[in-house]
Amino acid sequence: MNWYNVGKIVNTHGIRGEVRVMSRTDFPEERYAKGARLGLFMPGAKEPIMLTVASHRTHKNFNLLTFEDHTSINDVEKYRDGILKVPDEDLGELEEGEFYYHEIIGCTVVDQEGHEIGEVTEVLETGANDVWAVKPPEGKMHYIPYIEDVVLEVDTENKRIVIDPIEGLLS
Repeated sequence: MNWYNVGKIVNTHGIRGEVRVMSRTDFPEERYAKGARLGLFMPGAKEPIMLTVASHRTHKNFNLLTFEDHTSINDVEKYRDGILKVPDEDLGELEEGEFYYHEIIGCTVVDQEGHEIGEVTEVLETGANDVWAVKPPEGKMHYIPYIEDVVLEVDTENKRIVIDPIEGLLS
């Protein structure tokens, strides 16, 4: 089973078993909904601790969660620095033209003539649109905006992306 990162527990919050989560998901309402099941991966552990969300709220830049049967700070203090993940069967379907990061990272980027530009190593969220960091076989990193004028085709099954590099994009 594959697991995908949705957040990291960075601290406790208060004394009633609430944890502060630095979220890494575009779907916090779904991932942190009451009754949602999450796998908690502690540093060095091979198997997750399965947790069920009891409550969720936001506070400043954090998501605050409580888990079923974890009612005090003593129950959750040991979870600090743990990574919350969901299994692949819980990912859900996306609309056309939307992709999970793990589907994009590792894709080979080519131009319309088939010349290899590099491999996507990271997805950056910039606000207006995502930007894909593409590492070429040699040279400096390229940053490809995920916009219709540039990205022509995304084939996640074959890990291949075709772009039309606008002038100056690859220089």
